[in-house]
Amino acid sequence: MNKHVPHVLVLPEDDANRQLANGFVLDHCLDTRRIQILEEAGGWEPVLERFKKDHVQDMERNPNRFMVLLIDFDGHLDRFDRAKGEVPKTLQDRVFIVGVRSEPERLKADIRQSYEDIGAALAKDCRDDTDNTWSHPLLCHNTNEVQRLRASVKQILFPVLM
Repeated sequence: MNKHVPHVLVLPEDDANRQLANGFVLDHCLDTRRIQILEEAGGWEPVLERFKKDHVQDMERNPNRFMVLLIDFDGHLDRFDRAKGEVPKTLQDRVFIVGVRSEPERLKADIRQSYEDIGAALAKDCRDDTDNTWSHPLLCHNTNEVQRLRASVKQILFPVLM
């Protein structure tokens, strides 16, 4: 990945979230040179700690970097506000916090698809400006972040559509 061009890093909480992100990257229109899925952090709090420790300084130096923090909300939607509060004001337009209202395992059981298939469906929604999967009850709380994501990174990840 060329850090001198706009790109997206995804920091997943756990393996299930990493698999969702991997499915997203499988979209045939996505420019895989512009996105990198990082190693899972091992919990939503470790996502925030790793973000602050390993990525804030680099993001402040590199305006081409965008970041997605992929966490489980575990039924605690106030977790979004806590996570958002950990993001420096100077980076809030380039950091996005999304995740399943409960946990990915419940979403997988409810939709009856693999994590990668769900991730691919989420990518298709982003690419096509639809909400077929994002409107699922376990995902619909992400509406504002998904809108921000589309406005900021769609042209980076899906340049052939622009």
